[in-house]
Parts: sequence; structure tokens; C-alpha cells
Amino acid sequence: MPPSPATSAPISGMGAVPHDGGVTFRVWAPSAQQVSVKGSFNDWSDTAHPMQAEDNGHWAVDVPELKAGAEYKFHLTLADGSSVDRIDPQARQVTNSVGTGVVYDSAAFDWQGDDFTLPTHDALVIYELHIGSFNAEESGSPGNFASATAQLDHLQRLGVNAVQVMPVAEFAGDFSWGYNPAHLFAVESAYGGPDAFKTFVREAHSRGIGVILDVVYNHFGPSDLDLWRFDGWSENDKGGIYFYNDDRSSTPWGDTRPDYGRSEVRQFIRDNALMWLNEYRVDGLRFDMTLYMRTIRGEGNDDLPDAWSLMQWITKDIRASHPHAITIAEDLRENQGMTAQVDEGGAGFHAQWDACFVHPVRHSVITPNDADRSMAAVRDAIAYRYNDDAFRRVVYSESHDEVANGKARVPQEVNPGDAEGWYAQKRSTLAAALVFTSPGVPMLFQGQEFLQGEWFRDDVPLDWHQNESFSGIVRLYHDLVRVRLNRDGLTRGLTGQGCHVFHVNDAMNVIAFQRWREHGAGDDVVVVLNFSAEARDDYLLGLPEAGTWWVRVNTDSRFYSPDFQQHGSASFDALPEARDGLAAHAPLSIGPYTALVLSQHPG
Repeated sequence: MPPSPATSAPISGMGAVPHDGGVTFRVWAPSAQQVSVKGSFNDWSDTAHPMQAEDNGHWAVDVPELKAGAEYKFHLTLADGSSVDRIDPQARQVTNSVGTGVVYDSAAFDWQGDDFTLPTHDALVIYELHIGSFNAEESGSPGNFASATAQLDHLQRLGVNAVQVMPVAEFAGDFSWGYNPAHLFAVESAYGGPDAFKTFVREAHSRGIGVILDVVYNHFGPSDLDLWRFDGWSENDKGGIYFYNDDRSSTPWGDTRPDYGRSEVRQFIRDNALMWLNEYRVDGLRFDMTLYMRTIRGEGNDDLPDAWSLMQWITKDIRASHPHAITIAEDLRENQGMTAQVDEGGAGFHAQWDACFVHPVRHSVITPNDADRSMAAVRDAIAYRYNDDAFRRVVYSESHDEVANGKARVPQEVNPGDAEGWYAQKRSTLAAALVFTSPGVPMLFQGQEFLQGEWFRDDVPLDWHQNESFSGIVRLYHDLVRVRLNRDGLTRGLTGQGCHVFHVNDAMNVIAFQRWREHGAGDDVVVVLNFSAEARDDYLLGLPEAGTWWVRVNTDSRFYSPDFQQHGSASFDALPEARDGLAAHAPLSIGPYTALVLSQHPG
């Protein structure tokens, strides 16, 4: 039997809200003359279930006996007497981006006792991945949550403890980077939908891996966008109630910047952000290009104060309700305010992607000639920080943006003619060593650990054969993660705030720096990097203490590649004579394009 006509009072909540007695539907459509809900439960009738007007332009109806799985749309009668059908803006599930909403019971999923807590930010290593290309198993189809889940064991062996997943809100078509959200509350149907995403999160957690989700609030759509003129109203040929209807609407991706000053739109975005943490148990959010939230054109003199206060509201609520979660901004403008506390006037993010690191580091290894490398630029990249806190920045040499849009993977940029050869291996892993030893939260991009070449495309999957072909390089990344997280108790300083770049030799392309948490053996770490094709022997370098120093990682080891030279020794003794402003010194050997990670045995 079909559900009875509406007889019960609607319960609270937006969208389709299942409860023991049925489903309440509620939608915001202030300019509509009448709204009804139609669906598989009433033969898609425009009139069987009219909704009642509530305060502030909301409409609601309760449909008794209705269950999850029913398909539905809202039928709106517009001010001019015409009518349109719309997908629910807060539908948790859709058949596809131009299909129908599906009633979804968010509370029905079995989390199997999941109680994961994200590590502290000084003990976090992030792996950025794109569901559609990470592990696509069928030609002509994107990868999905199930295929990505199948490779979580690889990430666990690698040692990372968080994945940053590119956007999964429903987008137009099946192939996309995800930065064109059509339905913000629905999980991409081609990836498997909401339960499949929850399964991915649960399985990641069971392996000790947190999930940070990329979200897009600087624009919506622009394709397959039912929010566009949702209830018929608009001004200046713009987008209507969800969008600015003046020059503030314009973004690099379309004329669809949401109206951050309108209370219902602010609530919509805030509720979306909290939904991912509350219902999907993700462990953090990365906000896409906040520059185009807080400004109109990204020029610095066209601020949108309403966007700033919205970000403050969201980050403050997340800190209060999910104290172990992380919020990350992609702003890329060296803006200290992004990671300043809200009570100091800041936007309140925990960390931000750091352009001051990635661009000079990539340049330092991609530049063809050794004579053109700047150790001063590398020094500044290592030492830069936000708000005097080492872990308020995310550092990386590859990300989805840095390996596309006219740019390529680091090995490809180093040697376009041989992206798997000696130069590509050596200089890309030199950049990686900087990522894992510099102050900051380190991040990899999918496939970086096995020399994935060319550039990122959403319809070209990773070549997992390279995981075997370059298993030594994978081991190098594993070892870098291991020392970064101090898993052997010998490199604690890499988790600390302390950083001192004490040696910069531009003539010989050598740089060295000290990291520490509290100082002492097993805590003080010295990192030495040679940005030259020539090995350096008997190279005099200052060290914090006299005694034996052990090489914890030598990126020139033959463990990592048969092409490497195994230059240098496993340990050496430092003499108690000052050099480089430190208490001791030693002659050491370092291979070409090589990084050494050094520390002393504790006790």
C-alpha cells in the first residue's frame, strides 16, 4: 500500500528526515507559491502530498509509514504560475546528478564499534587521494570506494595515518576531480553512495588511518545545479536564493558563489560541514581555495567579511564538537590570519597548505642546472611557519594542483624524457626527504611513493605495477614516514617545534638543519641535504653534540634503488670542537642529490 496522506506533524530537520513513523520532508523555498513532495511512494503525483508553509520561507510535510529507499523530488509552483521539479538541496543520496533524491537513513549504518581518534597534528602524515583514479579496476569506469578500500592495506604498510580524499559530493557525470559539487549533501553515486563512503571510512579507521575530506564552498556547480534559481527568484540574471545576485557571484569556476551573508545559506554550508563529521565520522575537513571565499577576485582589496565570519563559525563549532578533528585551508597567500584563533580575529583553521614551501622546493629539484639552485630559497622554505607554530602548515612536493594544470609530477618535471631514471629518482626523493623532515604536517599525493609519472587526470588511474617495479622507492617513503613519526624512538625531534637551519652552502649546494622537541640523544635530529650531482666527501659540518651520530636514513642507499650509490657510512664520530654555531663537528660523506637523517642513540 502507498503511504497515507500527511496526517502527522513534521519533526525537525531539513531535507528528508526518517523517523519511526515515516519521513518528514522540509525545504527552503521562500519565493514559491506552493510546494509538494512527489515520488515513488505516490506515483510521482504533483498534488498527493502538499507541504505546509512555515516561518522564513520553509515548507514541510510528514508522510507516515514511508521508509528509506523511496525516491522523491520537490514540486514547486513559482510566482509566475509555472512549476518545476527540484532535487532536495539536502538529499543525502541521489540516483545521479540529474536524477532524483533518495530517502536515506543516516543512523542505520553499522559502524562495528569504530572509535578511531585522529593523531595529534605533530604526529600526522597525510596521503591525498582521488577516489576515481586511485584504484580504478574497470576500464572506462571510475574507481569507487570499494576499489579504494582494497588498497588501504598498501597505505597502512606505507605508514601514513591519514588520507585526504578529494571531494565526494555528487558532481556532474562520472569522471571529475570533484570540485564541481552539484548536490552538496549527497555522496557521489558513481563512487558507491553514502554507505560505501561510510564503509571506506570505517575500514580506514580499522587500519589506523584517519579520513580528511576536501569540501568546496567557494562556488557550487556550475553544472547539473538544481540550486540555480531554485524557487524561481533571481536578480540581475543571477542564480537566485542560494547565490549572490550581484558582482560578488563571479568566481573562476562560474557565476555561482554562494551568498555568505544570507542566514539560510550560511546554515546550509555550516550544516554540510558538520554533516561529514557527524554522520560520516570523517576526521577533518580541507576547505578548497578559501581565497575565493574571503575575496571576490582574489586581489586582496575585495574582501567578503561574511565569508570570513562563516569560516569562523564553522571552525569554532568543529573545535567545540570534534576536538580531535583537523581543519585545513587551501589559501596559498601566506595569510597568517587563516590559522589564527577565532578569538584573535583569525579564521580558526588548524593548518593551511603552504605555498612558501611547495614552490621553492619543487623549483630546487626541477631546475636542470645545479648552479641555478638556491639554498637560501630552500632555507626559507624549511623555516617558514604560521602563527609561530610548526604544525599550522601542510608541506608537500606534490598535490592534485601541483601535478596538473600545466604542471606534472616531480619525476616528470625533473626529466621529461626519462621519468623513471636516476635523475628523476634522486631529485624527487630529495624533495620528499624535505617534506618529511621540515617543520609541518607532511603530505603525499597518490602514487608519489612509486614514481607515478606524467600528470594527474581524473580518468587515468594510477599504475599499480609501479608499486612492484619501484618497491625500493616505496620502501624509502616508508622509512621517511617511520623517522618522521619517531616509530623507533630515535628521531623525536621531527615531531617537535624546534628548527634551526645552521648550514647553508650555496657554492656547493649543501644545506643542513637541526630539529628538536626537547633536545638530547634520540631527540635532536640533524638533516643534511646535497642538491648537487657531485658527492661530497670529508665534508665538515657542525653538530649539536660530540660522540657517535647514526645515519637513520640515507636516501642514496641501494636498498631503495639499484641505481643508487650507497655513498657514506652508517655512523661517524663528532669531535667536541665548535662549528656552524654548534658545539661539535665531524667530517661526513653524502651522495649526490641525497638526504641524510642523523641522530644519536638515547641512553
